[in-house]
Amino acid sequence: MTPTAAAPSSPADADAEADAAALPRLAARARDVGASPVREILALTARPEVISFAGGLPAPELFDAAGLRAAFDRVLAERPRTVLQYATTEGDPQLRQVVAARLSARGLATGPDDLVVTGGSQQGLTLLATALLEPGDVVLVENPTYLAALQCFGFTGARVVPVPTDADGVLPDALEELVLRERPKLLYLIPEFQNPTGRTMPAARRRAVASVAGRHGLWIAEDDPYGELRFEGERGPWISSYEAAGDRTALLGSFSKVMAPGMRLGWLRAPEALRRPCVIAKQAADLHTSAVDQAAAARYLADHDLDVHLDRVRTAYRARRDALLAGLPAALPAGSTWNRPEGGMFVWVRLPDGYDATRRLRAAIAHDVAYVPGAPFYAAAPDPATLRMSFTTHTPEEIAEGLRRLAPAFG
Repeated sequence: MTPTAAAPSSPADADAEADAAALPRLAARARDVGASPVREILALTARPEVISFAGGLPAPELFDAAGLRAAFDRVLAERPRTVLQYATTEGDPQLRQVVAARLSARGLATGPDDLVVTGGSQQGLTLLATALLEPGDVVLVENPTYLAALQCFGFTGARVVPVPTDADGVLPDALEELVLRERPKLLYLIPEFQNPTGRTMPAARRRAVASVAGRHGLWIAEDDPYGELRFEGERGPWISSYEAAGDRTALLGSFSKVMAPGMRLGWLRAPEALRRPCVIAKQAADLHTSAVDQAAAARYLADHDLDVHLDRVRTAYRARRDALLAGLPAALPAGSTWNRPEGGMFVWVRLPDGYDATRRLRAAIAHDVAYVPGAPFYAAAPDPATLRMSFTTHTPEEIAEGLRRLAPAFG
């Protein structure tokens, strides 16, 4: 028999089918928070011929791949049933012990139970935001600041308010004025080799910030992913170490810049009142950070002197920073200014008035060189003439060549 053709649907049926097929809208936070321009620039500059000053990446040739492989081999050989199994949310006890000892040796008394191991310091920041922030809460930040922190706070629905800054970081008087006016719940800072500016907050400024927090009752998130990368000058005390801020500061650290970012290991040190909610938030997010990566990191730190490895890294980065600074006068338009960081990964540049770093980026990429425009790092009132340059992932010779390519983009 010949199959009978189905009767055509009526317009009403078609409308009903269309209505039934429609999906619910995404959450407002997913619609309103944009992608990272830095990550998108990295995708555009992935061609091997491009010399990129854009990414905040550690130099891959400086990874201690042999040492890390030995650490993985050893923990997998000695206790595979443990390191391949589920683990506690707080993290590997041996790794927390090593981190606690390093912090204590530098004057910040810390025990293993004060710490939570995280998926990089980025997850630590997300946990803090989850535990602390509700829609409409105010977060104070440096201006400019770390782009992914702005994304993180945006996902919570918090209102981000920039604090006026100078070459030494946030201005204490301006900070206090904003605290009194805005009643913020959280202040986010990167005191050491700040991203994106590379600047460092002096000890007197840190003490003043701690005093403001102590007097007015707000939390501080002190992000320190770059502090181990100092290659000249003296390291300042953590804000967490000041008595006025000790009970209200969460310190974030990372192994990404000193060991390997692919392991995605960081840590969060916080008072119990904040640490416990962060543990619960982490349980809801991922249960725990990779047990085998944590065990390998702890084994590596037990078998190797991390500071010996870091001396090699810092020596290379110092030479690369110097190469970048030496070549900037010829590469940038007359009237440009830039800073000279004592460590970290970044140099902050300001072009003369009238230049737009975002518009000039296309010309730079056409010459097989790239940087990151500064505008996306601002919480408000972006300066279009600013840009960030990372000096870590290329040799001094490659940096010199990259700067020769960059000069025509500003011609």
